[in-house]
Amino acid sequence: MNTIPAQAVETLRSRHSVPAQQLCEPGPSEAQIDAALEVAVCAPDHGALHPWRFVLIRGPARERLAQLFVRRMLERDPLTAQAKLDKAAGRARTAPLVIAAGARILREHKIPEVEQLLSGGAGVMNLLNAFHAQGFGAIWLTGGNAYDRQVVDALGFDQDERCLGFVYVGSIGAQPQGLRPPRAVRAAVAREWGG
Repeated sequence: MNTIPAQAVETLRSRHSVPAQQLCEPGPSEAQIDAALEVAVCAPDHGALHPWRFVLIRGPARERLAQLFVRRMLERDPLTAQAKLDKAAGRARTAPLVIAAGARILREHKIPEVEQLLSGGAGVMNLLNAFHAQGFGAIWLTGGNAYDRQVVDALGFDQDERCLGFVYVGSIGAQPQGLRPPRAVRAAVAREWGG
């Protein structure tokens, strides 16, 4: 029986979300992005439906994404606080790479929609792990813009595709102390069942 090398387990154990405001240049190279996407599509996929959809946003497109976020936030709620608008726009402007992650959902398919969504989410988790293993920080964020059909359409998702959120990726800048939440302990999340 093969065992997972301790180094691989430690790499996975050390993964954590890095706030988008702490991500900086340089971002991942084309080869590093390709490697992460190759890992993403190794996620479980009941029925071999290949639901994963990833839209890469970088360079000047990040500013256009920031403007789209702010415009839609104000259209949904004209009283949105300036600090909230600045935070959403700042994430898009700061991280060298933003990936809009999505899943194609086949309705009326023998594979339940929830399983298709879970496969999409597993692909995003693989993506996060792959960037972490390559030395980058990343965070997966959702919120109103991820579920806004006008934002989703502007990003080029088809009608049968849903946005699962935005993955912000980059090198890790200064990390203020105490930001990382404590990890769950095994006793709080797992239990034995004996029948």
